[in-house]
Amino acid sequence: MSEKKEPNLIKWGLKYSLSAAIAGILCCVAPAVLFMFGLMGGVYAISFADFFYEQDGSTGTGSFILRGVAVIIGIYGIYAYRKKQNQCSIDPNRKRKNLIILSLTILILGVGLFFTLEKWSSWYFDKYIVPEQQKELKITPEL
Repeated sequence: MSEKKEPNLIKWGLKYSLSAAIAGILCCVAPAVLFMFGLMGGVYAISFADFFYEQDGSTGTGSFILRGVAVIIGIYGIYAYRKKQNQCSIDPNRKRKNLIILSLTILILGVGLFFTLEKWSSWYFDKYIVPEQQKELKITPEL
C-alpha cells in the first residue's frame, strides 16, 4: 500500500499567507499595479481605492469585506492542510506541531505582508498617483 506524501509546510504557509495578504489589501495594490503599467490613470486609481474607504479616509465596508475574505483564505489554508495531513500516517504529536507552526506562519506572514503592502501602496499613492490625479484634474475641462 502506497503512503501519501506529507504536504510541504513552508510552501503551504507561504502560499496561503501571500494569498490572504493580497486579498486583504487588493483595494490598494490593484490600482497601484495597474497605474504602474499604464493601464489606469490617476483619477480612476484614486476613485477605485476610494470605493473601499470612507470620505474621511477611514476603513470602509468594502475594505472590511476584503479583510474578511483574507481571514477566510487563511482559515481555509489551515483546514486544507489539516485535512491533507490527516491522510498521511505520521505521528499525531507531529501533526499537531505542524498545524500550530502552519497557523503561526500564515498569521505572522499574512499580517506582516498585509501591513507591508499597505505601507507600500500608501507611499506609492502619495508619491505617484495623487500628483498624477492632480494633473489630470487640472487638464480636464470644466463642464
